[in-house]
Amino acid sequence: MSEQQSTPREDGFSMPAEWEPHEACLMEWPTLTRKEFWGEWFEEAERDYATVANAISAFEPVVMVCDPEQQTEVRRRCGDGVEVLPLPIDDSWMRDNGPIFVRDAAGRIALVHFGFNSWGEKYLPYDRDAQVPRLVAEHLGMRRYDAPFVLEGGSFFVDGEGTLITTEQCLLHPNRNPTLSREQIERGLRDYLGVEAIVWLEFGHSTDRDTDGHIDGIAPYLAPATVALLLPEDPDDPDHERGRANLDRLQRARDARGRAFEVIPFETRPPGVVPYLNFYLANNGGLVMPIAERPEDEQALEQIAKMLPDREVVPVPGNCLNEGGGGPHCITQQRPAGVAVPA
Repeated sequence: MSEQQSTPREDGFSMPAEWEPHEACLMEWPTLTRKEFWGEWFEEAERDYATVANAISAFEPVVMVCDPEQQTEVRRRCGDGVEVLPLPIDDSWMRDNGPIFVRDAAGRIALVHFGFNSWGEKYLPYDRDAQVPRLVAEHLGMRRYDAPFVLEGGSFFVDGEGTLITTEQCLLHPNRNPTLSREQIERGLRDYLGVEAIVWLEFGHSTDRDTDGHIDGIAPYLAPATVALLLPEDPDDPDHERGRANLDRLQRARDARGRAFEVIPFETRPPGVVPYLNFYLANNGGLVMPIAERPEDEQALEQIAKMLPDREVVPVPGNCLNEGGGGPHCITQQRPAGVAVPA
């Protein structure tokens, strides 16, 4: 256990927005522990994780955490442009079990270690994954805050200006924090992420098999008070009604600075191709997004380019990641630029 007794909020820390400068991107390599889960997709998963890592490394440093037994294979597949950090892990979804970094007004960086229970005890074992933030903190010599509740990085977004958006479907699910009320969860988010306003959407993606409604495939922040929202026009699309329920929440909400939200609709046809909105915002104007290698990609790429015209959109294979349960955002975690606060 960490000896740190105060909270990030008390010490003046808060989580920066994803578009702010990064020191590096953290990832985790697919493990042999989960080879049976990947099945025939395992080698493709290795290939696609390497592809994502190399795409991001063109914009910022990438650190690939891997099981110590697999580091030779990781170095072979990823090449010299990706740093390899051998640590004991169970799975490969850094966004959810990895550290969340926070920053203070002086630009100093610390990390938060939230509880992780493998999306409600879905995949066993997960005890090594639950310790990754501690091991990363030790590796970096960085201050670590222990948060007393379960939270996955894919379940929320922040704007870096005091506002957090999330879904009721995930954070209020009884398999995460069954003893905590909504008010207690909100207090934890404020204390450990340094936010003021919390906006609750109702639903995640309809095809979400594992995460009970993560937000990172349906409603990413593009800028303060600006959100892209999965909003299919087709009434037969399973996300049609869900998207409109989420739109209603966003239209009625105000952020921490009292601003109304600009909501940019995102359309996909047919539903469930890949989670196009599950993209990673890299340094120097990079944007790494999944594609299905189907005709629908053209429409998705055009929409993303229009939403973020100053970004260089880099498409990467998305079918295998989608089969595993996510996309580039799910397998990454940004470490903000700044000086580490010593442990």
